[in-house]
Amino acid sequence: MTPARVGFYVPAMSTVKPRTMPGVLELLPPEQIAFKRMLDTIRDVYERYAFLPIETPVVELTDVLFTKSGGETEKQVYFVQSTGDRQHGREPDLALRFDLTVPLARYVAEHEQKLQFPFRRYQIQRVYRGESAQRGRYREFYQCDIDVIGRDRLALEHDAEIPAVIADVFGRLNVGDFTIRLNNRRLLRGLLSGLGVGDAETQAAVLREIDKLEKRGPGRVAHTLTESGLDADLVRRLIDTLGQRGSNDEVLAALDRLDVADETFRAGLNELRRVVEMLRASQVDERRFQVDPAIARGLDYYTGTVYETRLDARPEFGSVCSGGRYDDLAGFYTKSKLPGVGISIGATRLFAALLEAGLLKAGESTVKVLVTRLDDTLGDDYLRLAARLRAANVPTEVYAEAARMKKQLAYADKAAIPFAVIMGGDEHARGVAQLKDLRSGEQWEVSRDDLAGAVRERLDRR
Repeated sequence: MTPARVGFYVPAMSTVKPRTMPGVLELLPPEQIAFKRMLDTIRDVYERYAFLPIETPVVELTDVLFTKSGGETEKQVYFVQSTGDRQHGREPDLALRFDLTVPLARYVAEHEQKLQFPFRRYQIQRVYRGESAQRGRYREFYQCDIDVIGRDRLALEHDAEIPAVIADVFGRLNVGDFTIRLNNRRLLRGLLSGLGVGDAETQAAVLREIDKLEKRGPGRVAHTLTESGLDADLVRRLIDTLGQRGSNDEVLAALDRLDVADETFRAGLNELRRVVEMLRASQVDERRFQVDPAIARGLDYYTGTVYETRLDARPEFGSVCSGGRYDDLAGFYTKSKLPGVGISIGATRLFAALLEAGLLKAGESTVKVLVTRLDDTLGDDYLRLAARLRAANVPTEVYAEAARMKKQLAYADKAAIPFAVIMGGDEHARGVAQLKDLRSGEQWEVSRDDLAGAVRERLDRR
């Protein structure tokens, strides 16, 4: 047989070493189960807050995707090209999405007339970036996003709703203490204007540098800003202001006392204060959110409230959930003004870090019962037992051939199946079966009519 040609030749009898490309997370079943449960927890909370699911294609047209280009984005895109186009030397007009924000903008603009606004969407899908192969950086990874999109306007209440969702998600994930840090880009813009940094382009550059404060430290950031031409005294005042710490009320009061005569600064401060008040009204534990004037979010499209979430005991993880308010989601695709607010959780990176740190454990098997096989003449009866268990919502596997019981139980143990059902000719004649807990070693004789209920009861105790 001649092998297919796809731009290269594979010898007919060659053996290819099985391997994955760098930058992907491929898990064994126990870890995959834990990852799925993490995604299920996130999905459950999103739906609890009335967000609706959408999915978009993994491949987008390049002219649509590159509306959010610039910087490193174009260097990280994976293009998609058919064999025919490649052979004819055509430039690719398709590419893999690198985030879920651009597809959301396209989706809302394309379906605007069919959507109910404010549009509340969640999306849990893979994205792709040509990252260099290094620890914690992935080329294929899951993002878990929520956004609320308005038409023409969007109430500030949604800015407070988003951190309430974040607090609920991370509380249910049981990853220890965490802090959602809050700020407002209008406050920062107004602060810069009040200090005399009035040029919008310069302000954007300063905000991108401020976003590196925690990673680089105040000294290096101050040096960079001074080297870029800002007055040293202005930089010192700016760094001191951004370093305000204390309770939420203390930080807000300190910001209020600043001698900054700028309307944008005051508007941003009032929005930030109101978000804190609404979080309290939503009964979000105040230990879980902190006003932090240094949070800037480096992306220029954020215009109001911004968020970063960090695990208190693992600051080296960096932000595990971030986002904010933006004025115009889909300006490249529609003349409608579509403001929004949202966040994204990089689930793959978060899961891998939590697993490595021992904050998450591999999941239990999704299979709960192994029906063993002692007597091949009872094969149909084993199938009937399994059917009754599955009808009671108990995931069940039937051992496919007669074998020594020791071998069958060893199989169940290695597969992390917690219970085994044992039925030989004597049990069959008496209408019973043996139910064995493979963790404790306990074993009970149970009527076959009561078997499903007995398993269900013991599973519910765990």
